[in-house]
Amino acid sequence: MKKIAVITGTRAEYGLLKPLIASVHADKDLELHLVVTAMHLSPEYGMTINEIIKDGFPVHKKIECLLNSDTAIGVSKSISLALASFAENFSESEPDCIVILGDRTEMLAATIAANMANIPIAHIHGGETTEGAYDEGIRHAITKMSYWHFTSTEDYKNRVIQLGEHPDRVYCVGAIGLDSIIGLKLLTKDQFENQISFKLDQKTALVTYHPVTLEYSTAKDQFQSILDALDMEENLKIIFTHANSDKDGKIINSMIIQYVKNNPDKSVEFKSLGQLRYLSSLKFVDVVVGNSSSGIIEVPYYNIPTINIGDRQKGRVIAQSVINVNPNSKEISEALQKSFETRFINEIKTQKQVYGIGGTAPKIISTLKSAKNVSLKKSFYDLNVNL
Repeated sequence: MKKIAVITGTRAEYGLLKPLIASVHADKDLELHLVVTAMHLSPEYGMTINEIIKDGFPVHKKIECLLNSDTAIGVSKSISLALASFAENFSESEPDCIVILGDRTEMLAATIAANMANIPIAHIHGGETTEGAYDEGIRHAITKMSYWHFTSTEDYKNRVIQLGEHPDRVYCVGAIGLDSIIGLKLLTKDQFENQISFKLDQKTALVTYHPVTLEYSTAKDQFQSILDALDMEENLKIIFTHANSDKDGKIINSMIIQYVKNNPDKSVEFKSLGQLRYLSSLKFVDVVVGNSSSGIIEVPYYNIPTINIGDRQKGRVIAQSVINVNPNSKEISEALQKSFETRFINEIKTQKQVYGIGGTAPKIISTLKSAKNVSLKKSFYDLNVNL
C-alpha cells in the first residue's frame, strides 16, 4: 500500500484537490495522509477545516503556521514555522509521496521538508506564470524540487520541460478544478439564495480580489478602483469573498466589510463561500470580477465573463471570456459594460475550453499507482536550441 500525503492550506486549493483526495481515500491500494494547514486553521479566514471534516475525510495532521500578520516579515516567519512542522510530520508519518498543488508559501515549506526527507513530490499546476505575485518564483522552485508534474495545458507542460524536467515525468492532464464542477451536485438558485440570505434579482457580480504581492502597497488604491467601478453600474448586486493571507490582504478585507456595511441592500460578504456555494454561484452570477486564478481556470467552464484586473495573473493562458484590464475604475467600468453586452455573451457560449473538460484526478492517481523504482537523482533535461 502506498501512503499518499496530500497537503492543503486554503479553501480554494481544497476545492480543487477534493476529487483527488476522495479518489485516494477510496482506493484500497492507497492510504490517504491528509495534512491540513495555514488558512484552514484560522477563524479569521473561516476555519475551513470544518468543511473538510464535514466532507468525511480523516485529517491526519493539523499544522499551525499562520501568524496574525500579513507583512513580509510575518509571511517569512510563517514559512519557517511551517518548514519545521512539516519536517517533523514527514519524519513521523513517512509517506511514499506527497501531493502539492500550486504555489503558496506553505507549499514551498512542505516541498523543502519533503526534499530533505527524500520523499518524491507530485506537483499539480506547475509551469504557469503569474507575473504580479511572488507565487511565480515559488511555483517554479516547487517544480525543480518535484518528481512528477501534472500540468493544466500543453504550454505549461512545455515550460516545465524548459525548466529541465524530463518529459517522461511531465503529464498534461487539464485543470483538476473542473473535476469538481462536473462531479458536484450544485445548488439551485433558490437554495443558493437561501444559504447566503441574499436575492439575485438583478445583475450580479462575484468579486474575489487578492493583493498583487510584487507591488508595493497598491492593495488599497487598486481595490478602491474596483469599488468605484462597481458603483458606476446601476442595478448591480455584489457578492464579495475575502482576500487570502498574502501581504496586505487584511486591507482588502477591511474595505469589503466597510463597503457592505454601507451598502447592505446591494452587497454581501463572506470569509469563504466554500466549494459548493462558490461553484453554484457561477451558474447564477453575470460576471466574476477580480484577480483570482479561478476566474481564469474554472469560471470559463461556465461560459460567463471574467474581468481579470491587474498583473497578478499576467502570463496565464486565457479563454475568450476573460477580459484583461488595468486596475483603474474607467477600464473596469468599460469591461463591466462589455460583459453585459448580448453579443459578447453569445460569442463566449461556444468558446474553446483551454483548460480541458475534467477527468484529471484519475489520470494523476493512475500515474502515482503505477510508479516503480523512483530515483530522486534527476538529470537536468537540456533542450536542443540554438541561441
